[in-house]
Amino acid sequence: MSRLLAVLCVGFLMSSPAVATVINGEVLRQNGNGEFKLLDTSVPFSVGHDNFNTDHLYAFDEDQNILLSEPIRVDIGGDRGMIPQGTTVASHYVFFDSLSGVHEGYVDFDAPILGIAALPDTLDATDFLANNSVNYISTDLRGLEPGDYVWIDPDDPFRLWVLWAGSSPGDYIRVFTEKSLGAMM
Repeated sequence: MSRLLAVLCVGFLMSSPAVATVINGEVLRQNGNGEFKLLDTSVPFSVGHDNFNTDHLYAFDEDQNILLSEPIRVDIGGDRGMIPQGTTVASHYVFFDSLSGVHEGYVDFDAPILGIAALPDTLDATDFLANNSVNYISTDLRGLEPGDYVWIDPDDPFRLWVLWAGSSPGDYIRVFTEKSLGAMM
């Protein structure tokens, strides 16, 4: 019976359309009244300099399950700051585009986090993993400023923590996870 159930589950995953690999999030503390928002990329939108201006913590999925033809550099995580060639990654964008204040929260993924691009150079170098239905504006202003913190939960590698002092133009990062079973291709 358990073998049949396993076959049915695999069959369901293989026949199901790709689903979001950002699975949850929450704003735990801030000066405003924001909440976590998972953005639907099937409806085109723009992200960047003051485009949202809310207290919400946002996330959306970018390219999923891409086999890296060359290594990519990350600012947090990775093996000595690199995710090696031959690794299959899923890419996600996480940001606050608030007016002001301190924001603390988390985002959960369906696969362990491999690394994070948090500075303009690493974000630029990994734009090939961006979502084609999203218009990225003011890309020279992306990243985190001094005093902003982001980390992978040491007890739960599926959870990303953020502690950001939001202001114009906002805080933006790209998160790389292992191959997502929820976004089978």
